Amino acid sequence: MALSLTISDLPAVNATLNGIAAILLISGYVLIKQGRRRQHQWCMLGALGTSALFLVSYVTYHLHAGSRPFPGQGPIRLIYFAILITHVILAAVIVPLALVTATRGLRSQFDKHVKIARWTFPVWVYVSVTGVVIYLMLYELY
Repeated sequence: MALSLTISDLPAVNATLNGIAAILLISGYVLIKQGRRRQHQWCMLGALGTSALFLVSYVTYHLHAGSRPFPGQGPIRLIYFAILITHVILAAVIVPLALVTATRGLRSQFDKHVKIARWTFPVWVYVSVTGVVIYLMLYELY
């Protein structure tokens, strides 16, 4: 059975990838708190890979489909744009943060890794979760 995706399927794929990244990030956090360093590493590398796939899919979608205006009116519109603006700003910030954090962990620079991970983790989880919320608001709510 062949999987056939079209450009119009990519927003749902993107939301799924964001959701998977969030699950991997939270799982990795729990694992490191339990002292399970190797499993933590695999979850975090999985989140990094999933986020990279998301980025490729996101750029592909927007190159082919452009942007989609939010159709909601009233207070929900303000809520949507507040989430969207913070999401976009932090999504740009998370790329170098995640790469530096991963590099420091892989190089066993754990003191430096932990210092930056304290910032990277909540920002990355926020970006991943709000990516799903934005999809739901933009493609499913209306």
